[in-house]
Amino acid sequence: MKKLLLLLAMLLPCLASQAQDLLIKRNGDEIQVKVREISPDVIKYQRFDNLEGPMISIAKADVFMIKYENGTKEVFNQTARPTSQPAAQPMSTSQPSYYQENLKLSGPRIGFTILSQKYSDNIQEEFETDINPFITQFGWQFETRVFTLDNGVSGLFEFVPLVGGLEQGKFLPSLSALIGIRGAKGFEFGVGPNVSLGGAGLVLAVGTNFQSQGINFPVNLALAPSKDGARFSMLFGFNSRK
Repeated sequence: MKKLLLLLAMLLPCLASQAQDLLIKRNGDEIQVKVREISPDVIKYQRFDNLEGPMISIAKADVFMIKYENGTKEVFNQTARPTSQPAAQPMSTSQPSYYQENLKLSGPRIGFTILSQKYSDNIQEEFETDINPFITQFGWQFETRVFTLDNGVSGLFEFVPLVGGLEQGKFLPSLSALIGIRGAKGFEFGVGPNVSLGGAGLVLAVGTNFQSQGINFPVNLALAPSKDGARFSMLFGFNSRK
């Protein structure tokens, strides 16, 4: 009787092993599973140690062989991999749409500038004219993309000529040249020299972009400090998506 029990104890693991499938991956990993479905691209299974658990999918191209519980074997040819390649393609191009479109934001700009009291006083003293510290701006932003990384981050060079004060009958030109970085989702930051009637200085700018029905709507904030005072500007624009 003891020998019979011992024999049964030795047979039980063997019987258990025959009740499961063995999935062997191409990297050598072996998983004890219960295969539920095999499609042209995917194999679906449940782990044998958790048959009540979730259904798991694996690309057929990643599987070398399945040993079924009845002892039969099925070997998968690696040439099946191209069939699963389209499914993997979105992963390599899953950058935000902003990056995929190679977006360019060159185009017209309109907005306003608020002059500091010191800057306004300097302009009035030098040109002997009254000026309201709140002035409108009209111009154009020229943009050149210097590089684009795989994660969607881009290096930019921007040149922005503006004319302000037209609503007051004044002609107040300014030129800005910025070197900046734009993130994959459209947020950007730039810094560079600025020249205006108040003299030369530095300009710091941040911005982002909104999209609607094939049109881009960039929005930028800029601060231009100098020894003659500071200016704060907000600019809006639009252009078609390219």
